[in-house]
Amino acid sequence: MENSGGRVFDVIVIGAGVMGSSTAYQTSKRGLKTLLLEQFDFLHHRGSSHGESRTTRATYPEDYYSHMVVESTRLWEEAEAEIGYRVYFKTSQFDMGPSDNKSLLAVVDSCRKNSIPVRVLDPARVIEEFSGLFRIPEDWIGVVTQEGGVIKPTKAVSMFQALALRNGAVLRDNSRVTNIYKDVETDEIVVVAGGGGRFRGRKCVITAGPWTKKLIERVRGLVLPIQPLETTVHYWKIREGHEGKFTIEGGFPTFASYGEPYIYGTPSMEFPGLIKIPVHAGRACEPEERTWAAAPAMVEALRGWIEGRFGGLVDGDRPVMTQSCMYSMTPDEDFVIDFLGGEFGEDAVVCGGFSGHGFKMSPVVGRIAAELVASGKAEGVDLTHFRVGRFEGDCKGNVKDFDDQVKAH
Repeated sequence: MENSGGRVFDVIVIGAGVMGSSTAYQTSKRGLKTLLLEQFDFLHHRGSSHGESRTTRATYPEDYYSHMVVESTRLWEEAEAEIGYRVYFKTSQFDMGPSDNKSLLAVVDSCRKNSIPVRVLDPARVIEEFSGLFRIPEDWIGVVTQEGGVIKPTKAVSMFQALALRNGAVLRDNSRVTNIYKDVETDEIVVVAGGGGRFRGRKCVITAGPWTKKLIERVRGLVLPIQPLETTVHYWKIREGHEGKFTIEGGFPTFASYGEPYIYGTPSMEFPGLIKIPVHAGRACEPEERTWAAAPAMVEALRGWIEGRFGGLVDGDRPVMTQSCMYSMTPDEDFVIDFLGGEFGEDAVVCGGFSGHGFKMSPVVGRIAAELVASGKAEGVDLTHFRVGRFEGDCKGNVKDFDDQVKAH
């Protein structure tokens, strides 16, 4: 049964998380007849695009991400102007870690190379910079930039979907895709969904998050090394009387702590009096096998870190709230943005493996995917590091000269 009333879409986007919703917004904005399919309810909590906050920062060891973050900042603001409300809240970014940490030193070099103003602080200057809120060991350094902020994820996904709908896109949830194939007679892509639904499109973009690997293997026979991880977000209680110091209005930054474990956090925002401080890691599992519980080892690692950095201003005894989320990890922690190839050639694009740090760049990922299906090339971005072919021959992908930041637990 054809479920599009005989209509052939210019592009069918599979997966309505932030990447798929951003893509549908960008394709519909370009006048392409767009269909956005989601296997669960819109704005569900089973993947990687829900919740109350995500950090944005331009402090990357890899040069190629800094440009994408800067463009995404502009595109976030552009979409906000179209919808009429905010999803992006700007603050500074504070990175810290051992003075000999290769990743952190690469961050400083990358900022300087990309003309991103950066300041490197010793421990005494860190205390002065943040009025004593942060304390770091004597052999650590602090790195401060102004390219930080908080994105409201569920609100952002909803924004892209609303704008896509306004631009004429068709949105359908509870439509689990079971197959994708090329109709050799019409040269159209046929997307088969649960319940016998079939949709036809000239192009297709697959943005299925932690379900990407299984879907690509099923429809293309290609095994992408994208490993889903279950991670947990932790919220901690700020000591009474100090709550205002940890807000954006109070000058508090988004932050990251390099080393083992890699820890990050956001200002107190979504839950007054609480601050989000998780470990950037997770447990390998399929999306259907989640425990929805925090790993005790992660909580233990955070206790000592919180006491050491905040000196009793945050209660590090135990988190008062936890939330489960999914990462889609590649071996090199770089994205996959490429044509699917095989029978699909350049008519299908896969975007996945965002490795726990892609949300902030969803506007530019949507722009890239839209241009790939519209013209076959994306302007102003080098996709070399994101090619599927980098994993051929059991290769682990892009070679990097600095320490790994994320470990599976």
